[in-house]
Amino acid sequence: MKIAILTDIHAQFIALQTVAAHLEAWRPDAVFVAGDTVNRGPRPMECLRFVQDKARTMNWQIVRGNHEDYVISHAQPRIWTDRDRELNSLSLWTYHQLNGQVAELEAMPSHISMSDPMGDEVRVTHASMCGIRHGIYPESSDEELPEKIAPPPRVLGVGHTHRPLIRQFNDTLIVNAGSAGLPFDGDRRISYAQLVWQKGQWQAEIMRLDYDYQAAEKDFYETGYILEAGPLVKLVLYEFHYARGRLASWSQTYDKRIAAGEITMSASVDEFLAKFM
Repeated sequence: MKIAILTDIHAQFIALQTVAAHLEAWRPDAVFVAGDTVNRGPRPMECLRFVQDKARTMNWQIVRGNHEDYVISHAQPRIWTDRDRELNSLSLWTYHQLNGQVAELEAMPSHISMSDPMGDEVRVTHASMCGIRHGIYPESSDEELPEKIAPPPRVLGVGHTHRPLIRQFNDTLIVNAGSAGLPFDGDRRISYAQLVWQKGQWQAEIMRLDYDYQAAEKDFYETGYILEAGPLVKLVLYEFHYARGRLASWSQTYDKRIAAGEITMSASVDEFLAKFM
């Protein structure tokens, strides 16, 4: 039995096509997409339609991530301040690209399970069993893992962190597939996980793939994403270029200053990125 797990595509369609071509050659028995298919990238509709087509024709199974939830939230009426619009500009742009069609995102389950040849559980969720924003990182301690995998399956496949790992914890093999669109471990190659059942146990491997990076960068401009999705797109483009996450640390640094009117959103992004250039 062979299983593939890919995650955190983040609307990077050319990267997704590259992973799909690799999977077609490898021919797994099951493919799981572990959330964040859309948002934080330039081609959400194409990515969503692609994985949905694979779900219909190749039995891919798709779970929901936190970025699906961000887009879903815009279906609820609200009164927007200018600051709110800027803070949510990325997911608002995605919401409009999807024409407000969030029912398909809402229908995605929070986790999916299957049985392995021994009847044990293989479970896939976006971040951990603590929720879709509580990830399992390379530096996560043994003390925090029991809650994040509970109840413990034979295999737990996750994403969210954009940093791949394979870790045995007691009787559970934890596999973080990294990111099939926006890696954050300093390696611009995209990744997914291959799991193979051999001699009564699971063997896991993280696959790193080169792809047409220049064509993927053009999508930021040709789709209108770079001009239309607000000042935070500069942070996403930096993440894309350098394979390092920056949105969370920017938010921690500037949220209070922006709320207090001490600095504009655009100026805060420029000031923040200047530290790394």
